Amino acid sequence: MTATYTTSYGLGTDVKMPFDEAVEKVTEALKTEGFGVLTTIDVKQTLKEKLDIDRPRYTILGACNPQFAHQALEAEPDIGLLLPCNVVIYEHAGGTRVAAMDPEAALKLSGNPDVEPMAREVRERIERVIAQMG
Repeated sequence: MTATYTTSYGLGTDVKMPFDEAVEKVTEALKTEGFGVLTTIDVKQTLKEKLDIDRPRYTILGACNPQFAHQALEAEPDIGLLLPCNVVIYEHAGGTRVAAMDPEAALKLSGNPDVEPMAREVRERIERVIAQMG
């Protein structure tokens, strides 16, 4: 059983699957919702290399839906400061946690009402990605 949660800036779920499987499943779920992964950041490896700190596995995926990104940039050119949608996968409490930035919360920072409908649609897609993890 998965435990779904939200914060003021994100939403996520705990899954009972190995870390690597979760990364693969998230990537596939993002594809089904029209997102590609632009960046993959291995936080564990980076902190080990730069600071010699050992920590549990933690990956940040920079997900982008080109159609919505284009619309948002047309409405608000500086919105790129809030893109892409970050999705994190990390080892947590003997399992794996998957969480994503809340696009509505992030894009609300622009103060531009023209991006609100897009933000809602992107959030719905991200919610479906999280739901597929269960």
